[in-house]
Amino acid sequence: MKTCLVTVVTIIIFAIPSFSAAAGGRPGPYFTAFLGTSFARDTTVTFYDYVNPATDDRVTFDPGIYVGGSGGYDFGFMRLEGELSYRNAQLDTVTFANGEHFRNVDGDLGALAGMFNVFFDMRNPSRITPYLGGGIGFATLHLSDTTGYGNTVGYQLLYDKSDDTVFAYQVGAGMDVALNSRMSLDIGYRYFITDKAKLESDFNTTNELRFESHNAMIGFKFKF
Repeated sequence: MKTCLVTVVTIIIFAIPSFSAAAGGRPGPYFTAFLGTSFARDTTVTFYDYVNPATDDRVTFDPGIYVGGSGGYDFGFMRLEGELSYRNAQLDTVTFANGEHFRNVDGDLGALAGMFNVFFDMRNPSRITPYLGGGIGFATLHLSDTTGYGNTVGYQLLYDKSDDTVFAYQVGAGMDVALNSRMSLDIGYRYFITDKAKLESDFNTTNELRFESHNAMIGFKFKF
């Protein structure tokens, strides 16, 4: 995070001489690289093995990273773009349906997403342009090998590593802060959610879950 802060400050310092020439934005192609933090919502993991009745585990997460890039075309009032991003969440606690609570959990859930976004810009005379919009696409969820210490059972493997690709969508808003006629900072928020993934660790065991997260980001946009 310190590296990210230093980079942003450096960009702003070098852009100060160009502020007098900054514009609220102009139509044309652009590319944005961004970095931020993902805050995954608690989720329910439905476990079944085709023999025993399904059970629901309650999982909580620690914050993770949110990083990616997008490229598209600015029409002046609307932007169409493609986005490739990665976000993850570290598992914090797992509670089985029988009340067994696992702490010191070691594992993470990641989502590599390809999205098609539409954003609407609210142009005004200032250098700050608010926007809102959303997108749809697909995300590959990857659950790592996950272990933890239970109240009564001690150290235990909770989930085997597995992955699945599912439909995903997001909504978001933010502001574009023009540094000059070509460069700007994108400060934004995205709410991201996937369909329920079936994470099959073997032919007999399946874990079903959704990935939902609040994502805060800051990006650097360059217009060609």
